[in-house]
Amino acid sequence: MIADLTLAIVHHILVFGLAVMMATELARLKPGLAGPEVARLARLDAGYGGTAGLIVVIGVLRVIYGVKGYAYYVGNPWFWAKMGAFGLIGLLSIPPTIAFLRWRKAQATEPGFAPPDSEIARIRRFLVYQMALLILVVALAATMARLG
Repeated sequence: MIADLTLAIVHHILVFGLAVMMATELARLKPGLAGPEVARLARLDAGYGGTAGLIVVIGVLRVIYGVKGYAYYVGNPWFWAKMGAFGLIGLLSIPPTIAFLRWRKAQATEPGFAPPDSEIARIRRFLVYQMALLILVVALAATMARLG
């Protein structure tokens, strides 16, 4: 019972942390981005990816060792909808990560490099979609817990 509670607490803290990182990326990603802010954004995105990975690991542990048991999760359509939405977040995070790494590399080789505002706008859309899906993930988690 304590293991289940601990895993649930850690899982929720990580999800809130992911939301904060998403919001911070979105706030920092604005026209005129240049200088050390490019490298900061890339480091923040690396933390975002690491946090997402930990969410998956803790989630798997909850499925295996949680009080509700494996059968509860695998037979629950809300669980699979939540997993699908989280998977889409992962896919949508790829273009921003690639852009941040490319920008950081360009900045190292071209002093004064600044990403074009049009590309910043495109990458911002990916972050907005991820945030919308994270809201859906939270809603699906609540639905799963109550209707599953």
